[in-house]
Formats: sequence, structure tokens, C-alpha cells
Amino acid sequence: MVRCFERPSHPTTQSSNHLTTQPSVTREPARSKRIEEVLPLLPVRENMVIFPYMMLPLLVGRERSVKAVEEAHATHRTLVLVAQKNDAVEDPMPEDLFAVGTVGELMQMLRLPDGNIRLVVEGLCRVRIVSYLQKEPYYKVRVQEILEPAESGLEIEALMRQALRQFEQIVQFGKSIPPDALITASNLDHPGRLGDIIASYLDLKVQEKQEILEIASPRERLLRLNVLLARELKILEFDRQIENKVREEVNESQKEYYLRERLKVIQEQLGERDSFTQEIEQLRQRVAEAGMTEEAQEKALKEIDRLEKMPPVAPEVVVIRTYLDWLLALPWNKQTPDHLDIKEAEQILDEDHYGLKKVKERVLEFLAVRQLTEQARGPILCFIGPPGVGKTSIGKSIARAMGRKFIRLSLGGVRDEAEIRGHRRTYIGSMPGRILQTIRRIGTKNPVFMLDEIDMLGLDFRGDPSAALLEALDPEQNNQFSDHYIEVPFDLSQVMFIATGNILDPVPYALKDRLEVIEFPGYIEDEKMNIARQFLVPKQIKEHGLTEKHIAFGDDALRTLIREYTREAGVRNLEREIASLCRKVAKNVASGQTKKVKVTPKVVAAFLGPRRFHFGVAEEKDEIAVATGLVWSELGGDIISIEVGIVQGKGKLILTGHMGEVMQESAEAAITYSRMYTQRFGVNGKFADKHDIHIHVPAAAIPKDGPSAGIAMVTAMVSALLKTPVRKDVAMTGEVTLRGKVLPIGGVKEKILAAHRAGIKEVILPKDNEKDLEDIPPYVRRDLKFHFVRHMDEVLQIALADGEALRRKSRRRKTPI
Repeated sequence: MVRCFERPSHPTTQSSNHLTTQPSVTREPARSKRIEEVLPLLPVRENMVIFPYMMLPLLVGRERSVKAVEEAHATHRTLVLVAQKNDAVEDPMPEDLFAVGTVGELMQMLRLPDGNIRLVVEGLCRVRIVSYLQKEPYYKVRVQEILEPAESGLEIEALMRQALRQFEQIVQFGKSIPPDALITASNLDHPGRLGDIIASYLDLKVQEKQEILEIASPRERLLRLNVLLARELKILEFDRQIENKVREEVNESQKEYYLRERLKVIQEQLGERDSFTQEIEQLRQRVAEAGMTEEAQEKALKEIDRLEKMPPVAPEVVVIRTYLDWLLALPWNKQTPDHLDIKEAEQILDEDHYGLKKVKERVLEFLAVRQLTEQARGPILCFIGPPGVGKTSIGKSIARAMGRKFIRLSLGGVRDEAEIRGHRRTYIGSMPGRILQTIRRIGTKNPVFMLDEIDMLGLDFRGDPSAALLEALDPEQNNQFSDHYIEVPFDLSQVMFIATGNILDPVPYALKDRLEVIEFPGYIEDEKMNIARQFLVPKQIKEHGLTEKHIAFGDDALRTLIREYTREAGVRNLEREIASLCRKVAKNVASGQTKKVKVTPKVVAAFLGPRRFHFGVAEEKDEIAVATGLVWSELGGDIISIEVGIVQGKGKLILTGHMGEVMQESAEAAITYSRMYTQRFGVNGKFADKHDIHIHVPAAAIPKDGPSAGIAMVTAMVSALLKTPVRKDVAMTGEVTLRGKVLPIGGVKEKILAAHRAGIKEVILPKDNEKDLEDIPPYVRRDLKFHFVRHMDEVLQIALADGEALRRKSRRRKTPI
């Protein structure tokens, strides 16, 4: 460990908007602090040498330096500050750095939008670099403290007085040294510390400052410092002489500026204007015609007044002009009239999309309210669903149906709060946030604004973008949306915001509370068939330059594409496969073949190769210990076979088939109920002590979870214990309790359609799910027989091949204890 000094409680000197460039100086006695001997190293350039007792800001931008600062901030908040021999070296090597530096403590750390880091560091003690232990990703060195001998006496006192006297003369010459630096130096009675502080304020070469830093003896340091102070005084005397000569010449240029200002007044009297003055007048006229709010107009005129008082070549002129351009470009009073014909809007929505009844109904409700009142606020809708189900495209259709312009802003990967609200004008190159940028680009204050991928918003040290969205997406607040750059409220209440995402869980609760969530379920097979026939096939035939004379798609071919070549919730891959078939035919047509191609399942296999996916089909015969369950995911519904095996063992329960935690718990509950149920038929309740039970769900590579396979597991288990086959034409779904109650589940529509597709004849459902049959197409309801049950006994009577006989037998036999 190295023993150094801990800072006092004085804060760093600051100005209004930035850290001061002058180092602040500690004034209280230092306290002992132990520093690690192995520390990260920060190379310092810009002719800067850090002395002990200095506190000053640094701007860190080089990659290696940034990583060194991050490491120091994450550990002991200390690092070694070493000056570069040559500032021009961008990536300094050890030989480009001096061997003596200062251990510094991080007092403040601020990450800037451009990736740089602004620090405030305080020097603690001198150290010598013993060795470089690491070069990547940043320098790490072993250091040794340079001890300062305790020296006193009359000679030291004389040297200190001489240094203070010369330093006072330099301050009086008007150098950029704060007056309190002289006061601080005068109050010091430590010779080494006095030398360091005076040296830190002098405008010396880096080699000269480094020379003073490397001198351990306070006496030798003061001797060298007095020589440098004497030389600096001589230079300042020559500077003053040169300055007097220059001032005489500058007076002539001041005279010219005065005459030009007088000329401007004369031109005003004569009615003449220069180009800058004309531009000012044009800006005032544009502000009057922009239709701004009173607050925005007042702000714009104030900025124009500031601009008018500045010389045209002043740097601030460009900043004010850019700000005024943004302010005037916003559509303060420009909006498109809403198309309020409900029937026509409904027709447009139906033309563009099949299904999506809830979304269309919500849009028509909004139009109906707008037809009755002009004060209706734009709704904040949120479409949640898997990829490819039409969330983004329905937004365009909504804009077309309402007669509004459509804009889309992707939020995926946005991690900076300033991207939403903008940067303040104090930053170079600042501009408004992406919301107002997009509003300006579209040129109207009431567009349909889609915030795509809202679930992909990020969060890091630059702020939380979702928090910045709270005001924009709150109907009670967004009429006064405040952007950091514009600095005046802008009305977003007429905007119809539509957010989209794949899942709702990552969206913060406060933001979720402001959204009207509409779930987009995955398309079922019939919906995909209709979408393919009405939209995808005509679109792809046209895009590939074909006509109905060249190609025709049969329903069997489309069904084959849906079942065997795609597995998705949406229709993107289906469209790709249709496009692939069209390309094959287009190639034949371009080669001179004129025969019309009728796309059938055989043609699909010939063009696209063997099928890629398999869908579930019913079992071929009644089997023992195998029950047919129904499952559902975003990709649609399907049937699965649940298999049970009972073998000699030690009472272990084996669950395979990539089951999730909920499904595993459901399996344990199913086994417990099965053991209680089969005791009615003489099965010894202790059989599990000498047998292993194995439950397997095929397609083990696919993750499965949820409680809806509970009654299927019980059925397979009871079948295995009683050696009774399960009917092949019966499929089932439902959660089971330890008391045998059958609880409701979700995804009923997708599951029933999967059973119908697989050739199942009867479906067992929980009684509470009977209401869900309203969503099932009539032809499916006609082909299937439904059993709605409340208890597991009803399930077994239906599902087992001799279930009725078992029911009568269980009534006659008492349950063994």
C-alpha cells in the first residue's frame, strides 16, 4: 500500500454551465489515506502536469483512457495521472510517458452524449512507476511513493518569501490566474506544497513542470521554481511592451467598427437595409405567419432580438439561426382534415386486412366520436403480438382510412433519453428529439404516429427513454409536450399514437398504464388461407410480372405451404414461399415456356423440396398409457401424445420432453390424483415405492409449459395402471387439481382447430370454456363432438375405451385405505 492524502471537504469550483479550467486548491490539512500499489494509468496531454493538492477538470475521450477511468471508478476511485512527452502521440506507449506521476482521486464523473467522460480529479501524492503490469485494455502499473523530506530553516523561509513575491508580481501583470490563488498560496506554510501550487498556475512547458514534479526535496524545488518565476517575469515585461504597440493598431479597427454601426443607423434612416437586416425582418414575418402559440412566439421574438444585436460573424449567430429554423419548421397549426365516413373507413380497413376485428372496431369507434365532437383526443393504442401478424401494416391502413399522414419511429435499441426529448442547446450540434423531428418531417400536427418495437427500449447511464415517453403518451399531458431543445410546449394531443411490440412484459408499468393494449393473436390456418388467397398470391403474382395465364394456386397447395413449409404466427414466411414458387414459374416463362402452371402439393414438393414441418395427426389405434392432448402457442395449435411408462425401480419420477416448471408441477399433481383414483380398483397405493414412473411428451426439442395437459396426463397414467386403452379419436385439454376438478384453460380456438385438422372426432374441454365455442367456425363445430366436464371422473369415462364399465365397477368397490 502507498500512504497518500485524502481530499478535504471543499467542492470543485464551478461556473454556470461548465467546470472551471483553473485548478482549485485544498486549504485544510490533508488526512492520511492508503492507496493501492497497483493502479490504472491515465495518460495526460494538452501540456498538463498534475501536481499534488491540485483539483481540476479533465476531458477523457481516448478508448484506453475511458476504460482506465471506468476501472478506477468501479474500484478504489484512484488512478495514476502521468503526462505525455509529446501531445501529438494519439496512442502513447510506455516510452512516450514520464516515469513520475501523481496519484489522483476521482471527485466527480460525468458521461457526455458523445461518449467522452468529464472528470474532476484531485492530486494526492507523487509516485514513481516501477513497472507496467498490463497494457490492454488499459495501462495498469505498479507504483512507489516518492517521499518528501521534512526541511525547514531560514533558507527555506527565504526561498518561500522570494517565490511568493515573484508570484504576486505575475498575478498583478494580469495573467489568467484567479486572485484567490495568491491568497491561498500566501496562507501556506509548507514549502513543498507552496512550490507545487505555484507551479500548477504557471504557463510552463510540460518538461519544466515535470522537472518540478520529479524533485522530492522542497528546498531544491523552490530553488528551481524561483529561477522559472524570474524568467516568467521577464517574458511578461516583454509581453506588455508588445501589447501596448498592438493596442494602438487595434484602436484603428475599433474605429472602423464604430463607423460601420453609424452607417447602419444612416441606412435605417434612408430606408435601406443590408442582407443581415433583411433576414431579421423576414424571420419576424415568418414568426407572425407560423401560427405559433403565444409562448412559442414570445420565445422566437426574443431570440430574434438577440440575433439582431450580434455581429453577423459571431459564433452564436449560427446557433440561434438553427434554433429559429427548427421552431419555424414545426407544424404549429397545420393539420389534415379527418375523413369521418364510417362506412368508407370500414371498407378500407377490410380491403387491406383480413380479420383483426377488435382493432378495426376500435378505430371506427374513434371516428364515430370525432364525428360527434371535435374535442376528441387521439387514442394511445398498443398492438401486442408475435412478428408478422400485421401490427405495422394495420397502422398504415388506419391512416388511410382516417385520411391522415402516417409516420413510423422505430424504438428498437434506443437507450438515450435525449433521443426522445432532444439535447439542450448548450451542447454543440444539439437538436430536438426524434418525436419532434418526425413531426417536422411529416408537416402536420395530427398524423398517425407509430412507435414500433416499444418493448425493445433500452436503459443505461444516459437515462431511461421510456420515462421520456410518459409525457408524450399521456392524453392528460401531451398537449404541453416539452422538448429540451425547443424549450416551449408543443401540442401532441391531436396525434394518434400507436405503439407496437412482440411482448408486453418488458414495457415499464407506468408506461403500460397509459396504453390501450390490443392483443394480436397468431393467425389460425383458415385465416392464413384467406390472407393468402386475397392478398399474398395476387401481390406476388403481380410483383413477379406474372398473370393468371401463367400460374394458379390451388387451395390444397396453399394448405400444404401453411402446414408443411411454414410454422409461424404471422404470414411472412408464407409470403416468402409463395414468392419462391412465383420465381420458379417466372424463370420458366422467361425461358419461353408458355404452359400455365397449376400449383398443387406435388408441384410445391418439386419446387421447394421435401416438407420441413410435420403437424400432429390422430393415433391409428387405441393404446394403453398414451393420451392425446391439445397444446397452443403463438405459432398456433397442435396435438401431442402424452406417454406414460411404469417399470420396476425405486419410486423415482422421470419427466422428459423439455417440460417447463409449471408443466412439471402439473405432472406431479396428475400422478397423485391417479394413485388416489386407481385405489378404487384394487391398485396398491404403495406401488410407487417399487416402481419408477416415466412421463414423456414427444418433440423433446420444443419447450413446453403450462397446466393444460393435466387431464391428459391423468388419463395416460390411469390407463397405464389399469391396463385400459385410451380412445384414439378423443383429444383433451384442461388443468386438474388434487381433488380431480377440471379448471379452464386458454387457446381454445387454436386447440380445437388443431384437433379438427388432425382427424379427432371428440374433444374434452373444461365446463367453464364452453363460452369459447362462439369463436369456432360453424363447420368445425358440426364435425366435432364436444364434452364439457367439471371432474376428472367424467374425463376417464369418456376417454378410456371401457370407461363406462370402470364407472360401474368403481361404484361397487370400496376404496382401500
